[in-house]
Amino acid sequence: MDNATTIKKSYPVLSMSCASCANSIQEILTMQAGVVSASVNYANALAQIEFTPTITNAYKLKTALQSAGYDLMIIETEEAKDSLEEIQKENFKSLQRKTIGAIAISIPLMAFAMVPYLMNLPYANFIMWALATPVVMWFGKQFFIGAYKQLKHKSANMDTLVAISTGVAYLFSVYNTLFPEYWHSKGLHVHVYFETSAVVIAFILLGKLLEDKAKGNTSSAIKKLMGLQPKTVIVIQEGGNQLEMPIAFVNVRDILLVKPR
Repeated sequence: MDNATTIKKSYPVLSMSCASCANSIQEILTMQAGVVSASVNYANALAQIEFTPTITNAYKLKTALQSAGYDLMIIETEEAKDSLEEIQKENFKSLQRKTIGAIAISIPLMAFAMVPYLMNLPYANFIMWALATPVVMWFGKQFFIGAYKQLKHKSANMDTLVAISTGVAYLFSVYNTLFPEYWHSKGLHVHVYFETSAVVIAFILLGKLLEDKAKGNTSSAIKKLMGLQPKTVIVIQEGGNQLEMPIAFVNVRDILLVKPR
């Protein structure tokens, strides 16, 4: 294997939720047969992988990551690059919808948890249960799916923390709503924490939305800078002849003419 030819490639990584995800992905990649080294950058969501093409390939690595709840975007053509941009835009729109929905439901939930009049309404706990359920089960389901996939690999990330904290608060509140007499028999007052489970998910979704927006703005600025790069250059050939050609065709030791602006 030492004498085998290796190649180095960069691939965008999808579904990362925190910096520890980058470490997990890096460990998964380095464990795969044929992978010499792997480095994952959470900031730009890129994986730098050196592997032996006779032993493994990008699609095998993609499958390995998918089993852990992540994904590898294989870009070989311009169409694939456009597809990646579309996926990123659609993911941002989906996250935006989830965030707005979670916040919109969390506001009345907080009112029920903090306003005495609403807290003492008949069936207040059941109303809070009904409000918290779509936030936990729908808007926040990605955290539970991610935590389950991490559990299968005996690992943990931010999804695990969110799933445990919000899941315990939600289930404990459901129990207290259905069986309040258990606590009454012990002389204790029943409390529910539906608003906690919903608000935690809403704030984390908001944080992810702001983070993705900041990354998008940075990427857009970089692309604009790259757009200033000229597409062609003037090469001075033997005899002093000047030939304009695409940058991709420039070779080492070519003499280029740089014109002042």
